[in-house]
Amino acid sequence: MTRYYEDLEVGQVYKHPVTRTATDVDNLLYVTLSHNPQPLHIDDEFAKKTMHGTRIVSSLWTLAFVNAQAVMPLTLGTTLGNLGYEEIRFPTPVRIGDTIRSETHIVSMRESAKYPNAGIVTFEHVGYNQRNEVVVRAKQVSLHLKKAHAIT
Repeated sequence: MTRYYEDLEVGQVYKHPVTRTATDVDNLLYVTLSHNPQPLHIDDEFAKKTMHGTRIVSSLWTLAFVNAQAVMPLTLGTTLGNLGYEEIRFPTPVRIGDTIRSETHIVSMRESAKYPNAGIVTFEHVGYNQRNEVVVRAKQVSLHLKKAHAIT
């Protein structure tokens, strides 16, 4: 279902059905593609000596996965741009083998002063592991298309 600006309401919560177990391949591909040589993500011996005791998954992979779950139900074909992120937090690290689920909350909405064909929506994406611990919480500000200006 395509959701335009008018279809959204502050307070709505979307629980995303896709879950994902973070694998070693996910982590290694992400850090390789992003040129992130952090030994905490790629070096077992280094990671054993840290407070985590094991490698952890890149927090930006976690953010990307959780954010992407909102595309199909909320922004596919109706977002005109990502205006930014606010208050990104990673309170619990993701470990290889953790299963992540997510939900998105509509936090605020307002008309765009600059673009009459769109409104500005703030989404809060929250990711949880299999123990219901929050692994990421991030507010995303998006320019969202209005129905009268649908792109066909």
